[in-house]
Parts: sequence; structure tokens; C-alpha cells
Amino acid sequence: MTPLRTVNLLRSLFVIFACFVGVSVGPDLFGSLWVGAGAGLCFGLVVVLADRLLKGVTLRTFSSATFGLLLGLLFSRLLLASNVLRNASGDMQWIVSLGVYCTIGYLGMMLAMRSGRDEFSLIIPYVRFRQSAVQDIPLIVDSNILIDGRLERLRKTGFIASALIIPRFVLDELQMLADSGDSLRRERGRRALTLLEEMRQRDSTSVTVHESALDGETKVDAKLVQLAQLLGARLLTNDSNLCKIARLQNVIALNLNELSEALRPQLASGDELELALVKEGKESHQAVGYLPDGTMVVVNQARTRLGQTVTIHVSSVVHTTAGRLFFAELKKP
Repeated sequence: MTPLRTVNLLRSLFVIFACFVGVSVGPDLFGSLWVGAGAGLCFGLVVVLADRLLKGVTLRTFSSATFGLLLGLLFSRLLLASNVLRNASGDMQWIVSLGVYCTIGYLGMMLAMRSGRDEFSLIIPYVRFRQSAVQDIPLIVDSNILIDGRLERLRKTGFIASALIIPRFVLDELQMLADSGDSLRRERGRRALTLLEEMRQRDSTSVTVHESALDGETKVDAKLVQLAQLLGARLLTNDSNLCKIARLQNVIALNLNELSEALRPQLASGDELELALVKEGKESHQAVGYLPDGTMVVVNQARTRLGQTVTIHVSSVVHTTAGRLFFAELKKP
């Protein structure tokens, strides 16, 4: 993406160029150099304003609109070629022709912008577009995902095959963390930046820094949702509240914590499994083991079996703020 400073520089150079052209042609067209300079300046500012108003229009939208406009002009030409206005006066023919071109051209442009790839294949039957799967839609990454550290492991599994988009304001947030006076926050920020740099150096990973300039938004969450809407991208985060807000605004939001919760073993009271006992429990007779997803299992009457892999059966499940906690008993021989 083009950096914001570069865009502003190009806009300024265009306005200066337009003003220079106005100065060059001012004496011949307006009889005054200053009037020409003012006209050139106004023209340049109007073009820059139009560019600002069209910042949400993508190349795909522009291409669809151009194709629809061409179809509309073609149908208008065919309609007027039938000489339905042969008995009208010259002025009336010009007015009606202009109205037909504008109306059908506008309708064709709007219909094309609202149509999908399948509709285009009906018009051009020998051209087929590759269907875009959900996995192909780019992912905008929130800062907490980079701080979390699990993103790279998730990408290695192949479940996330999309291009990753890192907004500039997310990088600024990570830089503030890396420069923080708090040692814990500083370490988290530096680890996130290191992970991001390692991912960008890999050829198999597509990471793009988006130089987003979202006017009127100050909160990071609002910027993330607005950018996802603007780019037609998905949002990857660990913030459940942000997920709810994004989904209410028809943005696809992926919560890594929800994925982790869905992949947890579905244990229930009475289930049996083998478990490695790795440390002592709070009570003198208890030993503790962990499931593959990190869930703690407290085994009663198992202190003497510490360091061994034993067969247990689940006796109860307790739901805490940190997740689920299982209590189990040793399986009797």
C-alpha cells in the first residue's frame, strides 16, 4: 500500500502542476496570469477532493463500473441506430440521444457494480472466474494476536492460508508497547515485533503493512472494523467484544480463543483416559496432570504415582474464570 505521506506529496505536486498549467494558459484564455493561476489551483483542488471522496472505491469496483458503462453505451447505440427519431428535429434528436446515453449507461454501470462473478460468466460464457473461497479473503490481524504468539504455529498447520494485513496503527501500538517503561509490556511488544519480522522474511507468508488513514476514528477497535469493511477482509482477534461488534456490522471475525475452546477434548464425568502426573496438588494426596490443550486435571489419591502415566476416570468438572478444571480418580485394577 502507498504510504500516506507519499499520497499527500503526490496530491500537492498535482495541485502545483495544475496551477502552473493555469499560469501558462491564463493570458491566452482569461487575459490574466493571476486568473489562470486561480483557475488551475481550483481545478487541482477539485480533482484532489474527488480523489478523497473515492477513497473507498477499489479497482475491482472501477473495472465493473467501466464494463457496465460500455455495455450501456453499446445498447444505447443499438437503440438509436434504429432511427426511431428520424422524424424529430435536430435539437430534439440531440436531447433524446443524450438522455438515452446517460440513462442506459448509468443503469448498466450500477447493475455491473452489484453483480458478482457468476453473473459476468453469463454475459461472457467462455470466461470463467475462479471462485474465491473464504480462506482466500485477506485477514486483518489485531495486535493481541501478535502478542499472543500462537499465530505462527497456526499458520504452519495450514488452517490459515490467507494474506495477512497489519494496519499501521497496530504497528504503532506494538511499538508503544516495545518502548514502554514496564518490563513486562516491553517484552510482549518486542516479542510481537520479532514474530512479525520473522513471518515477513518467509516466502510462504504474505504479510502486508496497510498504511490506513481512517478519518473520524480514534479507537483502535473501530478502525479495525472500518478497515475490514473497506477492504472486504476478515478480522483475526482474541477480543470477544470486538468480535461481537464486528459481526453486528457484517464483518467476518475469527476469535482464536473460540477456536481453542472448540478443539478442547470433550470430557465428561465417567470418561477414562491416560494421563501423565507431573506435579503435586494442593492436598497431600493429590497429583496434577495436563491435557494436550493445557487443561488441568487433579487426581485424588495419586501422590505416590507422581511421575508416572496412569489410567484415570473423570469424577467431576468445575467451570472457573480461567476455564475448566477436571477432578479424577485412579482407575482401580
